[in-house]
Amino acid sequence: MDSPIVFVAGARPNFVKIAPIIATLEQRTSAPYVLVHTGQHYDYAMSGVFFEQLGIPEPDVHLQIGSDTHGAQVGAIMTAFERLLLDYAQPPKGVVVVGDVNSTMAAALVAVKLGISVAHVEAGLRSFDRSMPEEINRVVTDSISNLLLVSEPAGLTNLAREGIPSDRVRYVGNVMIDSVVQQLPKALQLATVSDFGLQSGEYALVTMHRPSNVDTDERLVSLIAFLEKLASAMPVIFPVHPRTRKRLEQLRRAGTSNSRLTLVEPVGYHEFLALTNSARVVVTDSGGVQEESTFLGVPCVTLRTSTERPVTITGGTNVLVGEDLERALAVALEASRPAKRPIDGWDGHAAERVVDALSEYWGLIERP
Repeated sequence: MDSPIVFVAGARPNFVKIAPIIATLEQRTSAPYVLVHTGQHYDYAMSGVFFEQLGIPEPDVHLQIGSDTHGAQVGAIMTAFERLLLDYAQPPKGVVVVGDVNSTMAAALVAVKLGISVAHVEAGLRSFDRSMPEEINRVVTDSISNLLLVSEPAGLTNLAREGIPSDRVRYVGNVMIDSVVQQLPKALQLATVSDFGLQSGEYALVTMHRPSNVDTDERLVSLIAFLEKLASAMPVIFPVHPRTRKRLEQLRRAGTSNSRLTLVEPVGYHEFLALTNSARVVVTDSGGVQEESTFLGVPCVTLRTSTERPVTITGGTNVLVGEDLERALAVALEASRPAKRPIDGWDGHAAERVVDALSEYWGLIERP
């Protein structure tokens, strides 16, 4: 039997990106593969429901790492993943990592140190903000990967600037959009919007989890006040990330004084897609939500000073407002749906181009 390709996923955004790649690999090739779940996101709401709804096979290996500080988590993933790779009688054909979470960088480091080639899906994204842990993960992963698969035009520019040889780079487009295209019909069959007592096009959807927004008491209190002002103009639904929920509980702010601001537990992929598609505006600090809202043509207000996905601004619906919550409120209240504009490679076929690149690089055998 051929040596397998090892796919690594660890957190909610990884699952959305890896699902169409694995499905396409199975359809197009006879290549054996192993799916490793690091356990960086580990509860049902952040992990299990995504495997179910996206049709991802059960992981062949679950490292069960769990949450911890960045250093401890990266170290634990590296230790467990190295043991796994060393257990193979023959080294795997290669390792595929996606995105920019700790699991991405940790698995890439281990593989490269063992002489195993690495393909990075979603390479080249840069926020140019080194205070973001994800930015360090991106830079390190790209610097050591053998095959860099780029999701948006800025990625090509960034990698060229960093001296990455062009023969290691392929523009494949955005695999996260593949999942949106494939799963939106199922999402729209649900009564998610009405189940939450909302009306299409008349509410704001909020996500918030980055340290810059939730780790300091003053900022988090200001954000809740901002959301309560927004809720005075339109209903606001806020599926609360476990990290944010913990911080709110520490502040004793797990509730809200405005009845039109609804804090709920994290929702499944289909439910979140339905909520995004029908929102009047999305307010977020998530990179993936910037992409999904852009593709769906939904106005997006991003509460960050930078974005690693500039095409969502230049070619999409995203407005970067930094830390200015007064501006964020004004932009959210004035938001209206623009005409959708196509972005190269955001077409639902990126996974096919990813598999093309993997097949060329590793000599995979196509099915007859």
